Amino acid sequence: MFATIGHFVTRRARAVLAVSGVILVLFAVLGVGVFGRLLSNGFDDPKSGAEQTKALLQQRFGGAPNILFVAHATSGTVDSPAVARDGEALVSRLQHDARFTQVTSYWTTHVNALKSRNSQYALILATIPGNDEQAGKKVSGIIHDYSDLNTASMKVLIGGAAGTDVGSQVGKDIARAESFAVPLTILLLILVFGSLVSALLPLSVGVFGIFGALAFLNVISRFADVSIFAINLIIGMGLGLSVDYALLTVSRFREELANGASVDEAVVRTISTAGRTIAFSALTVAVAMAAMLVFPVYFLKSFAYGGIGVTLFASLSALFVLPSLLVVLGPRVNAGRVPWIKPGNRTESRMWGRLATVVMKRPALTALPVIGVLVVLALPLGHISFLPPDERVLPKSAPAHEAGDLLRSQFATQPNAVEVVLTRAVANNKLTSYAEKLSKLPGTQLVASSAGSFVRGTKVPPPIPPQSLAANGSQRLRLFSALQPQSNAGQQLVKDVRAIPPPANTTASVGGYSAEIVDSRHSIGSRLWLAGLLIVIACLALLFLFTGSVLQPIRALIGNAFTLGATFGTMVWIFQDGHLGSLLGFTATPTDTDMPVLLFCVAFGLSMDYEVFLISRIKELHDHGESNEVAVVTGMSRTGRIVSMAAALLAVSFFAFGTSHVSFIQFFGLGSGMAILIDATLVRGVLVPAFQRVFGERSWYAPRALRKVYARFGFHEAPAAAAPIG
Repeated sequence: MFATIGHFVTRRARAVLAVSGVILVLFAVLGVGVFGRLLSNGFDDPKSGAEQTKALLQQRFGGAPNILFVAHATSGTVDSPAVARDGEALVSRLQHDARFTQVTSYWTTHVNALKSRNSQYALILATIPGNDEQAGKKVSGIIHDYSDLNTASMKVLIGGAAGTDVGSQVGKDIARAESFAVPLTILLLILVFGSLVSALLPLSVGVFGIFGALAFLNVISRFADVSIFAINLIIGMGLGLSVDYALLTVSRFREELANGASVDEAVVRTISTAGRTIAFSALTVAVAMAAMLVFPVYFLKSFAYGGIGVTLFASLSALFVLPSLLVVLGPRVNAGRVPWIKPGNRTESRMWGRLATVVMKRPALTALPVIGVLVVLALPLGHISFLPPDERVLPKSAPAHEAGDLLRSQFATQPNAVEVVLTRAVANNKLTSYAEKLSKLPGTQLVASSAGSFVRGTKVPPPIPPQSLAANGSQRLRLFSALQPQSNAGQQLVKDVRAIPPPANTTASVGGYSAEIVDSRHSIGSRLWLAGLLIVIACLALLFLFTGSVLQPIRALIGNAFTLGATFGTMVWIFQDGHLGSLLGFTATPTDTDMPVLLFCVAFGLSMDYEVFLISRIKELHDHGESNEVAVVTGMSRTGRIVSMAAALLAVSFFAFGTSHVSFIQFFGLGSGMAILIDATLVRGVLVPAFQRVFGERSWYAPRALRKVYARFGFHEAPAAAAPIG
């Protein structure tokens, strides 16, 4: 099949380039249009109890407070006449702003829950109506319009769920990462290839892959929600895969030319070998990306869409556009030599060949220390904890982050810890009984309902107008608590509330921030095994069809487990334990619930990318009759440089996101880059040849029945000619 593609490209090179140019223009036009359709949330399961409660509150009560104003008395207390006057003026301004509903404040209710312990801070709670995306679109304008809140008597910070404007920050971070990654990648490509023309070839693959993926997202966004965060993956993988595929293709093309082949022969041979490897590599990466589709949150689904799209279009570009350019350029692929850089067309790397030789001679002595290092790096996984992202993903200087810190540290009661909506009208005595039971739960300070407010089963004066808690045939109960919503006790309170039977003939829907945490952990955890199982089964099957061995896929999975364990452990040490926090400018928090899934799929897919690069060359040599040892040493010497250079360039694309001002984007970028480097050096450089030495020819073993399966369905093609060893 791939030889057929090669012959087609050599005969129709200019036509392929012309058609590709037209397609690229269409992709660019369609791709640019996607930015207006992307959303900035997607961390929660839309079918979870918390999200359904949020929808009920929106439909029947006009929504729950989602933006807060924290007022700080610069002198005296919030009860001082000047502060109270300014506070009441701000409340009046908000009440007359059509963008807000249900404005509640300490100065209008005098509820102590809305005042800090030292009386220097007071809260104003407001609701921006609409769902998260609708509210989010209004936030930037609101923050701009209310930038003049500070007065002589008080300072005001804007925070809350809607006030945490992560989406706009991500947009700025993408531009910053591009300005860092693209020039550095081009410079490194020149150093690697030693030629300006060759260095520009990966960009043809990258541009096609990125714009193709953006166009693909635009189509998907018309049928499903798509997160803006997927753009980070498309850019990182688009640049990285273009380098991977171009390095492999151009290096093989140069090698074939050096062996005396004509340009057309070199292109056909390159597509038959390197092209086959690229196609299979892309398939394994796409499978790993597709595993994120099993999760209900569209944040992860969006990364799946973006990852599949960029892999698909980058591989198609590498199979058709790049070879067509090589046909047209021919020997001019080496044009534009940089005089102070050695030529980049060496077919073998002495360093990687020597490393493979040493490992093959002393497999235990070289592999065991590497395994020990990887295990030590993985140790912090023992105390990993999870939470959905909140305002602390932004820098400490962000007003939303400052407001959240004040809320956690200065206020005895957390507003809106738990929200309960009864979907039908309830008799007053039954509602009273239910509210009394809720008020007795550990951690509950007060329960407000239309039947009255209760503290530990005793009725107290209502802090909230009771009539506001009954509407449209539904009842709303609000639980106030001193518990931090993200704490284990705060999450247990949600479970306790859900365990109490609601009044007969009605259903209780329980929400709030603590409920979002509980539901988020469940929605990810309950499907994690399925995603892992799908990836493992698919990769075992695909690698068997690629290698014809049952041991190679198992060895690859074990190597990936070492890579992922070391990477996750290091990320926990950095981002959860807080090491490097001052350098990178983030606040240490529990690990974002979605990040391990995202990092697992991306790192696993890219690890398989290098697995295929390396093992394909070893297998090619072995199939041509070379011994296991010669195949490994020669295969590593011929691909080791490609793998290491490609990994370094791909890591740069992801490390660029370490400049982000959103901590989970930093986590993703640094984690992906680290996984790539660990896999391309320690795992591919040491553990792979050690395994091959220990198992020898048995590393290619398959039972007779499976050999028949491989012979019929294997992802192989009869080679055109044996590549010489010398």
